[in-house]
Amino acid sequence: MEIVVTEFGVSLGKKSERVVIRRNGSVIEEHPLFQVSHIIIGSNGVAISSDLVCECALSGIPISFLSGSGKPLARLSSPEMIGSVETRRQQMMAYLDRRGVAFALAIARAKIANQAVILKYFGKSRKAAHPELYSLLRQAVSRLARAAGELDCLTASDQPPVDGGPPAEKIDDLRLQILSVEGRAGRIYWEAIREILPASLSFAGREHQGARDLTNVLLNYGYGCLYSQVWGAVTLAGLDPFAGFLHVDRPGKPSLVLDLVEEFRQMVVDRTVFGLLVKGVTYRLTDEGRLSDEARREFARRILDRLDAPVRYEGKRERLRVVIQKQARHLACFFRAERDYRGFIGTW
Repeated sequence: MEIVVTEFGVSLGKKSERVVIRRNGSVIEEHPLFQVSHIIIGSNGVAISSDLVCECALSGIPISFLSGSGKPLARLSSPEMIGSVETRRQQMMAYLDRRGVAFALAIARAKIANQAVILKYFGKSRKAAHPELYSLLRQAVSRLARAAGELDCLTASDQPPVDGGPPAEKIDDLRLQILSVEGRAGRIYWEAIREILPASLSFAGREHQGARDLTNVLLNYGYGCLYSQVWGAVTLAGLDPFAGFLHVDRPGKPSLVLDLVEEFRQMVVDRTVFGLLVKGVTYRLTDEGRLSDEARREFARRILDRLDAPVRYEGKRERLRVVIQKQARHLACFFRAERDYRGFIGTW
């Protein structure tokens, strides 16, 4: 299980082999440590004992901290979980060869394919009831397919730099072209999503920082929860979270986590958020445009439930959280030249 704390003034401690959660000195929850896989703290004013931190480190239980808007702030884990030297060496070397290009293209293809999957998923029930909307969504899916086709032309061997030099051999030579295709696909996707959502939500488009409308607030908070899951998978696979490929390097920016998140946004967060909003479910926002404590707790539970949902993966039914872990391990194997890497594409 995952423990999610979103309430100011709560404290977490350890008693015997249990996690004890208190409010105003009174115990409100207790959980055996062997049942806990992750602790997520998503509020200010939460206290956690050093005894619990040490026990979590010894037991391999990560502790993640999120801001009120869902932005990842910190993650505590044992240094023994990141001890795979060979994997990290190969990850760094891949930045300078075709492995980095292949990984970035796989991520972009999967993201666009999953955007199409989401549109198909929400369009299938509208074919008879809303034929005009259904037609619009099918047109958007076709446009996404054409955008994805542009990625097939961006290979490491046939895209020489502008100055006419040697063929592109590393991600720096192709990043802008990939991001351009991804950006155009994103505009197609969000324009279609605007037609799916109730008009009362006044969803004008995707907004990241400073969003105050319910749709974007939910998306941003959900992505924050997803970042924590992907960060844990990347760490367990022995990869460096900060050495990415599609996302550029910046101090403190977990670029590889942001890369891997791209192939899971739609199937984990978007599907959950749009499904709730289409059904008329709403959440209370504070005057600052953030989810209330109760709303954060309930919505985080929805995301965690979605992570436990089974999906089709490599010929079997696997929970989404397991798929994330396996994709991170596959990526580590790819960098070590032990297998190919294919982005995760869901079904509708």
